[in-house]
Amino acid sequence: MRRQCVLVGLARGKVYYTPAAPSEENLAIMRQLDELYTIAPWMGARRLAFMVSKTLGVAVGRKRVTRLRRLMGLHTIYRAPRTSIPAALSKRFPYLLRDLEITRPNQVWATDITYIPMQGGFLYLVAVIDWYSRKILSWRLSSTMESEFCVEALRDAIRSTGRRPEIFNTDQGAQFTSELWLDALRVEGIAISMDGKGRWIDNVMIERFWRSLKYEDIYLRDYADGRALERGIGKYIALYNDWRPHETFEYLTPSAVYSGATAPPKEAQNAAA
Repeated sequence: MRRQCVLVGLARGKVYYTPAAPSEENLAIMRQLDELYTIAPWMGARRLAFMVSKTLGVAVGRKRVTRLRRLMGLHTIYRAPRTSIPAALSKRFPYLLRDLEITRPNQVWATDITYIPMQGGFLYLVAVIDWYSRKILSWRLSSTMESEFCVEALRDAIRSTGRRPEIFNTDQGAQFTSELWLDALRVEGIAISMDGKGRWIDNVMIERFWRSLKYEDIYLRDYADGRALERGIGKYIALYNDWRPHETFEYLTPSAVYSGATAPPKEAQNAAA
C-alpha cells in the first residue's frame, strides 16, 4: 500500500491536496537527484542515472530519472541552438535585467519554485526575494506546483512590506506564464521580466538562496513531516534575513540592507549583466 505525504498543520492556502507519495526507493532517488541538481544543474539524465545508481546501489534508468525530474520540476540547464519557436508567444516577456544597474531595494524582485525533500514525501517551496538586498520577502509551501500559491506569495510580499517592485523577474515556467500570475503583476503595475529559456544565471539570486537553504538546513535536518518542515524553513529564513551576515554586504544582513541602514558596495549589485 502506498503511503501518503504527511502534511499535518499546514494551512489550506499552502496545500491544495495530499497526493499519494512515491515509493521509498523513488523518494531516495529524488533526494539524490535534488542534491546533484543543486551542484550541477547542467547534468543530463544518462549521467544522473549512472551517478544515482552508483550512490544508492540500485539500478536506475534514464527514463526513470526523466520521469522523477519532471515530477520535481527540474530541467537540465544548458545552451542550445534556437531550433523552434514556442507557441505561446504572447506569454513570453523580455529579460529586463541585462545591463541594468540595480541600486536600491524594491527595484527588482524575483521568485522561483524548488523541490524540498522530507521524510516520507516532499513539498514545493516558492519564495520572493528582493534582488538588491537578497532579503526573502515571503514564502509558501504547497504539495502541487500550481500558480495559486505563487500569487499568494506575491501578495504576502506586497502586504508585509507595503511596497511593490518596479520589475519582477521569473523563469518561463507554467506557473509564471499563467494568466493568474501575469494578471496579478499587471494589476499592481509591475513590469514583467523573464529569464532566457534554460538560463538559470538570469535568476541567480534566488538560485543562490536555494543552494544555501538546502545545504545549510534541509539536507542536514531531514524534517519528519510538513509541520516540522514549515517551522524549520521559517526559522532558517528569519536567521538568513536578520542574523546571518552576508559577505557581499561586508557582513551586513539582508534585512539591514533592505531597510536602507547601510548600502552595500555598488559593484556587488551589477550581477544582472
